[in-house]
Amino acid sequence: MDSIEGILLTHLRRIHHPKGDILHGLKKSESSFVGFGEAYFSNVLPNDIKAWKLHNEMTLNLIVPTGIVKFVMIDKRKNSNTYGNSFEVTLSQDNYKRLTIPPGIWFGFMGIGNDLNLILSITDMEHNPDEVDRKDVNEFDYSW
Repeated sequence: MDSIEGILLTHLRRIHHPKGDILHGLKKSESSFVGFGEAYFSNVLPNDIKAWKLHNEMTLNLIVPTGIVKFVMIDKRKNSNTYGNSFEVTLSQDNYKRLTIPPGIWFGFMGIGNDLNLILSITDMEHNPDEVDRKDVNEFDYSW
């Protein structure tokens, strides 16, 4: 897998506490923060795939506080230096990072964990169904 221009992986602090850990998410002082629109949770069942989606305007910050989720991104932006590249990353509490996806990147994800696979999405704008494009899971040549 190659890198994709604009994709960021940010290591997040996980503070261990005997009564329950503290999992950091996003601070407005971080360079990857571009604004706040909404925060929401979604889940994906074990071995299920949710793909493909592209946001034309929205920047996504994705965190997996519970479970294991594999994310795949494909750069189809004609003016990008990384046009045609794909990138994948698996996030979990063992690989606790924030994935930032800028507008214009196709992405999908798959539940890898056997239980609840939970994703926290922090976006820079409120959901607008008119700015989202979708394709069938088989649209791109990728073997999940």
